[in-house]
Formats: sequence, structure tokens, C-alpha cells
Amino acid sequence: MADSKQDQDAGGTQAAGDTAAAAGKAAGADKRAERRVAKLAREISAFAKHHGGSAEGQIAHLGQMGARIVLVGADGGWGDLVAPSHAIAERAAEKAGITVHEDFDGEMAARVRTGPYEWSRMAGIQLGGPRNAA
Repeated sequence: MADSKQDQDAGGTQAAGDTAAAAGKAAGADKRAERRVAKLAREISAFAKHHGGSAEGQIAHLGQMGARIVLVGADGGWGDLVAPSHAIAERAAEKAGITVHEDFDGEMAARVRTGPYEWSRMAGIQLGGPRNAA
């Protein structure tokens, strides 16, 4: 009987240790997620400041890779960021204070201003621009 009592006590201690370890991992993951949200929010705010003082965005799923935040500045400049999850992308956009659209619709796309680089990359071959390196 003494052996079974020790086994039960050891099992209880082991279970408590596993629970504490899981809680520690979860807390660490939460801290990493909050740091990532803060970093993305700073990057979104810097983009907005650099492109006319404001920006709007759209969040698109990238599957297991996470989510893409497409940004369009007040001056028509555009860029994107990748977040590890859709939830982190939403929290970062909220923290940065930008408007997030459900879709990258025609109205939002009409505000995008492309430059020579984009034209040469997207349609350079058809328009006589430099060929894209394969």
C-alpha cells in the first residue's frame, strides 16, 4: 500500500508540474504575440505617417503562414506586412488606429498609385520594359 500511495503522490505532483509548464508556455506565447502586435502596430503607424498621415488596410488570410495586411496610404502609396495570424493582424491594425476593409474593393484599389517599378515588374515585358529575371 505504501508504494501505491507514493505513486499517487508522485503522479499528482507530475500533473501539477505539467499544468504549470503548460501555463508557462501559454504565458510566453501571449507575451510573444503582444510583442508582435506592438511591432506591427508601430510599422503600420510609421507607414501611415510616411504616406500622408493616414492609411487604410485589408487583411487577407495566407493559410498556415498567417495573414497579410495590405496598406494604402493617403497619398496612394501602398505596402504590406505579414502577421503570424489573422487575430494578431486585426489587433495590430486596431492598435495602429487604421480603418480595415473587408475586401480590397475597387474604391480602395483606385486610391493605389503605382510607379515605374511596379509597371516594369507587372507589365514590363508587354510594354517594352525590362524583362523580369527568372
